[in-house]
Amino acid sequence: MRNVLKFTSVLATAGLALSLTACSSDSSSSSGSSPDAALTVVASPTPHAQILDFVKKNLADAAGLKLEVKVVTDYVTPNTAVQDGSADANYFQHVPYLEDFNKKQGTSIVSVEPVHLEPLGLYSKKVKSAAELPNGATVGLPNDVTNEGRALKLLADNNVIKLKDGVGTAATPADVVSNPKNLKWKELEAAQLPRSLPDLDAAVINGNYALEANLKPAADAILLEKAAGNPYANILAVKKGKENDPRVKKLAELLHSDKVKDYINTTFNGSVIPAF
Repeated sequence: MRNVLKFTSVLATAGLALSLTACSSDSSSSSGSSPDAALTVVASPTPHAQILDFVKKNLADAAGLKLEVKVVTDYVTPNTAVQDGSADANYFQHVPYLEDFNKKQGTSIVSVEPVHLEPLGLYSKKVKSAAELPNGATVGLPNDVTNEGRALKLLADNNVIKLKDGVGTAATPADVVSNPKNLKWKELEAAQLPRSLPDLDAAVINGNYALEANLKPAADAILLEKAAGNPYANILAVKKGKENDPRVKKLAELLHSDKVKDYINTTFNGSVIPAF
């Protein structure tokens, strides 16, 4: 991730992160590829691991799937773990982030299925609307390329700033061509933004990290992404070549079930939206 996480250092931390206590109690190895081996999935805590835990407790046994969930809190370890084979799949990211990661890190991870959308939102402890942001306010942004561009697009779509024509979700602060409030940018790792919110005038926070911080996107965000036509659905992903693993196919089918859709709708009240 730009300016914060370097690929070389992440490789050293991946094993440590994967040693964290799993959401499941299944201790089977993920190295096997037989239908009877446990499928190990690396996931962000909220809502990804919650959704997987629902599948494990309520659907997996009846479907003949052994599921192990490993929880990590950064946006790099899940991909390095899948790439090096220490995990079978991950569930934490959207396709634009995955494509950027593959391009920069030389990995070969592919999407299996979209599962849900977490609307990105602008939050503040100091103002109740974007219009109330003072001149020179400091706004926190996620510092990975795709989410930073997405954050700036959210502000541009709501007329807080204007971006260079055609820049799309690849935008960086250098692409801001109009900034009437002279906003200052604080680029931080996405997971740090909720903790830093009291020290900022506002911050654009990813939906999963907002939920972990007890923020309710549908109620607390002063600006929130629209779901219609949104390309940022979070996906189940695997290393290229594992898409046809019967265990992966079985998990994808369960994640697209009506029971999971109902669970997402009733548990997250619009802060997480099914993408199927």
